[in-house]
Amino acid sequence: MERIEREKRVVAQMIAHYCRRKHGGKCLCNDCRVLMDYVMARIDKCPKGERKTSCRKCEIHCYSPQFRMRICEVMRYMGPRMLFVNPVAALRHLWDEMK
Repeated sequence: MERIEREKRVVAQMIAHYCRRKHGGKCLCNDCRVLMDYVMARIDKCPKGERKTSCRKCEIHCYSPQFRMRICEVMRYMGPRMLFVNPVAALRHLWDEMK
């Protein structure tokens, strides 16, 4: 699977699990839906394309400060929990971070 598609799938899982845990319900709340749409658009428009690193390590900051703060909150909460939600994706992310 291409890196962009893999990253989009993992971020979508993270936002969905975060929303269920924090906001309740089975569907994404409006705030989380807006965040998801924004993140997907930013990933699609990444200037590095398939050669991209993790956004945390990137020297180009594509996210506006408001959305960057919100996605950081999701990542902080879901990061450790991803080992239980999707262990393969979590380990792949750790591997990519070490490169």
